[in-house]
Amino acid sequence: MKRMKRVLAGVSTVLLMTTVLAACGGNSNSNSSSASSNASTSSNNTASTSKGDKVTINLWSFTDEIPNMTNKYLETHPDANVEFKTTVIATTDGAYQPALDQALAAGGKDAPDIYAAEAAFVLKYTQGDASTYAANYSDLGLDEQMVKDAGIAQYSVDIGTSTDGELKGLGYQATGGAFIYRRSIAKEVFGTDDPATIKGAIGPGWDKFFDAAAKLKEKGYGIVSGDGDIWHPIENSSEKGWIVDGKLHIDPKREEFLDLSKKLKDNGYHNDTTDWTEAWYADMSGSGSKPIFGFFGPAWLINYTMSDQVKDTNGDWAVTEPPTGFFWGGTWLLANKNVIQDEAKKKAVADFIKWVTLDTSETGLQYYWANGTIKEGEQGTKDSVASSVVMSKSNGEVPLLGGQNMFDVFVPANANASGKNLTQYDETINKLWRDQVREYTSGNKSRDDAIATFKQQVKDQLGIDSE
Repeated sequence: MKRMKRVLAGVSTVLLMTTVLAACGGNSNSNSSSASSNASTSSNNTASTSKGDKVTINLWSFTDEIPNMTNKYLETHPDANVEFKTTVIATTDGAYQPALDQALAAGGKDAPDIYAAEAAFVLKYTQGDASTYAANYSDLGLDEQMVKDAGIAQYSVDIGTSTDGELKGLGYQATGGAFIYRRSIAKEVFGTDDPATIKGAIGPGWDKFFDAAAKLKEKGYGIVSGDGDIWHPIENSSEKGWIVDGKLHIDPKREEFLDLSKKLKDNGYHNDTTDWTEAWYADMSGSGSKPIFGFFGPAWLINYTMSDQVKDTNGDWAVTEPPTGFFWGGTWLLANKNVIQDEAKKKAVADFIKWVTLDTSETGLQYYWANGTIKEGEQGTKDSVASSVVMSKSNGEVPLLGGQNMFDVFVPANANASGKNLTQYDETINKLWRDQVREYTSGNKSRDDAIATFKQQVKDQLGIDSE
């Protein structure tokens, strides 16, 4: 997610055998800058049964989020004759993917049976170089009708589907993006904080967004904190991704980011911060150089980033649909195709994946996740989930948003996101692109020079020529 990583504190740099927490602590992600590069391995056993040897599922992830879900699964499935052996390797310094790739290639009894991939690199495992290791969901008995019945957001299905049309991965979250804005500023500038009115004030389209920016500036406000705040809506609303027919392609909407970023800076419409920095966080609390109206992001940005930063602005926020549909982050679950060869393991793997990604009942993971009830007797964080069916029967009211039911906004936001413009190289290319955009807007390079440098860097680092 994000992207969402979890701190793996107090773990040594070698693999350790430890005991998984007795109960899942709830959905507690944090951003990518806080993860460690350490790895840990742990086992989680059910109580003894009379069914014979337990099925061991090797579960690999880059946070302890999914491994912790296994505790709730075992709690709600007391007859499951299964144990989970979990391996957690953070994505910091690029540690997770090489280790996962090596384990998948090596095969054998210690190979991952279920493994997680996040948005930044999931296409490598569903459509790209490593997609041949993944089982088709249909071979696990998880069919298209189940996906439809659960109302899974289409962008998530598209990302999890291979080039030959086979579904290989689904997630439990939905990360469709909204515009998250300050109620008090909305009332002063636009006369109301009503989400439907603000939706019409900032969009659809970037022309209306910049009209709103001009009105906000007149009152001394910035519309966003930095140009990174508009990048994700731009990136994920483009018609095509970075690679088309094996060549670097700069979609017109992504190229326009150069101009929109410069427009923000030249007109003083933002505080010129960089996301995931102290200055960006300060704008969430209202302590930046000038008050900022809003941020673009999914529910996880509200729950796991803003919640820790808003301070005195807590409750002064609301969400509305953005000028253009987009998503940001997410985690997909995949199964090793070799589990199909063992009927008992196939059934066990399929049952867990179904419980996490497709079960719409009140004892399915997504219902617990949406309502913040994973830990019994304790109100945890509510989150947008993959299933619109689950969100329609869940309570998405959160204090940070002044009690607004965020699911009213995130259900359509998830539906409006596109998953057809990603490539397996996005993490690298996005960074190169954003760096060159800032070089241009800072006046260090001309527009043409910034583009030329970007193209050369992609060729040098990835061996990919431009169109």
